[in-house]
Formats: sequence, C-alpha cells, structure tokens
Amino acid sequence: MASTSDIRNGLCIKYNHDIYKIIEFLHVKPGKGPAFVRTKLKSLTTGKVLDNTFSAGHKIEDVRVETHTFQFLYAEGDQFHFMNAESFEQITLDKNILDAPDLLKEGTNVMVQINTETDLPLSVDMPASIILEVTYAEPGVKGNTATNATKSATVETGATVNVPLFINEGDKIKIDTASGSYMERVKE
Repeated sequence: MASTSDIRNGLCIKYNHDIYKIIEFLHVKPGKGPAFVRTKLKSLTTGKVLDNTFSAGHKIEDVRVETHTFQFLYAEGDQFHFMNAESFEQITLDKNILDAPDLLKEGTNVMVQINTETDLPLSVDMPASIILEVTYAEPGVKGNTATNATKSATVETGATVNVPLFINEGDKIKIDTASGSYMERVKE
C-alpha cells in the first residue's frame, strides 16, 4: 500500500476495480482545510481518462510493474507487434493501449510496463520525440503570412502534423510524441 505522498507520473494503481496510470498530479494545500492531491488517471484497460481527487494521507493500492525495452515490429489492423530487446519474445498489443500509435515507426524502441502479478502488458511509453520523414507537404507561399504560419504535412507513418511553411517533402522533422506537434527540422 502506498499513500498520496508516493504519487508520481507513471505510477500504476488499482482504483475502482481497474488499473490506472497517473498521467498528471498536483499537490494542493489550501489556506483553509486539509491538503489534497488532484490527479488525472488513464485506465490501462479501456484508455479512458478521468480526474480524481485524493485527500492527503489517503491509502492507494499500487501495482508492481517491471519496465522492459521492446522494439516495434509492425502493425496489423488494430494489433501492434513488439519484440523484447533482451529475450526476443514477441507480444501483440491493442491500438488503444498506445498513446500515439500513428507516430510509431518500424524499428522504434519503446518502454513497456508489465504487471508482475499477471505478466500482462499495462502501458507503452513512447520516446519523448521521434524523427520522421515528410512524405507529402503543400508548397508554402511566401509573402501572404503574418507570423507563425503553418501547413499540414503527412509523415512516413501516415500521421498528419502541422509544420512551418519552409518544410518540404523529403525533409526529416522531429515530432513531440506527447502532443504530436512539430519540434524542429533535422539536418543530416
């Protein structure tokens, strides 16, 4: 058993007969009344996100997890196939467990959290950013822009990302996997 002081991002807990992962949390100590922790929880079975408030000192049941490095092999419909980098064992995960499945490129290493009691995968942590090649981008028109004008571009995985006007087909760009937004152009 853990308490609210042990809450951190990525902690997996049992709550309402389901397993949730803490995405965000905020310790609040108001001037009047007891302290509490405001959290955003993501269900690892359904993918739903809910807000919850725990009072300070509240006991929570944490889930023991192990983190392993897996390599993304290929996608087949809504099923994504991964291989353990150490044991070469393969697992298949459903699309709703992944945070950004449209940004996954074959060969990408991800961290998979596995429940030690049941040996079932709970969640997949993508790398903070990923470098992808632009396969289609509208030509940018100079002169008719104010500031920070963007256009949509399609990357090699099929995802659509808003990019600045100077990005062209064939450019490699770095994308933030948490928000799915453009970060920078990568020079080779």
